[in-house]
Amino acid sequence: MLIKNSIALVTGANRGLGKAFVQALLAAGATKVYAAARDITTIEPAPGVVPLELDVTRPDAIAAAVAAADDITLLINNAGISRNTDLSDGGVDFNALRDEFETNAIGPLAMSLGFSAVLAANGGGAIVNIHSALSWINLPNTLTYSASKAAVWSLTNGLRLRLAEQGTLVSGVHVAFVDTDMTRELQGVDKSDPADIVHRVLQGVENNDVEILADETTRTIQQNLSNGIYLRPIG
Repeated sequence: MLIKNSIALVTGANRGLGKAFVQALLAAGATKVYAAARDITTIEPAPGVVPLELDVTRPDAIAAAVAAADDITLLINNAGISRNTDLSDGGVDFNALRDEFETNAIGPLAMSLGFSAVLAANGGGAIVNIHSALSWINLPNTLTYSASKAAVWSLTNGLRLRLAEQGTLVSGVHVAFVDTDMTRELQGVDKSDPADIVHRVLQGVENNDVEILADETTRTIQQNLSNGIYLRPIG
């Protein structure tokens, strides 16, 4: 689908990758961008930007967003959280697991299903779900986060099949470390510029790509997995 003249909704639009999406969409010619966040006072005002209060873990908030943004042709499910659970005793923080699943997996599913009829009425459009390279692999301190991202990857694949008949493109984005607030504490790793990632994602949408590998690290991980690497613990 074409970004020019589209009407988009971006979740988690107040910072990081979401903020970059809003800016890039407008630059690419989107007519209107609903910038969704829990606190809309954190949304930077700009021509074409419509702040939208939204908590993707609340069904009532999603229903209100569907009613308010019934003209969209592009939904970008970007909102995500990481609780950074690194428990030295080897335990699992199940509250963190629940929070991450609610935001990272159930939220995009609920948003996609909630807006599916809107997209169908407006010609089909597209849904973009932000996954992670950690959808495919896990690290000692990403046990719960990786699980939530693997879940949304699976849900994206299911949504693609479910919404194909109405002509809705469903794209999944795999990306490694991006230079945002979420990765601020990470040292010694390569971090991509949010603007570069967003550019590749929107290019992928215009190419009707169903899976978008947004950086070199992600492409390398996929290739390694194809070669049987990362399937066993190291050591």
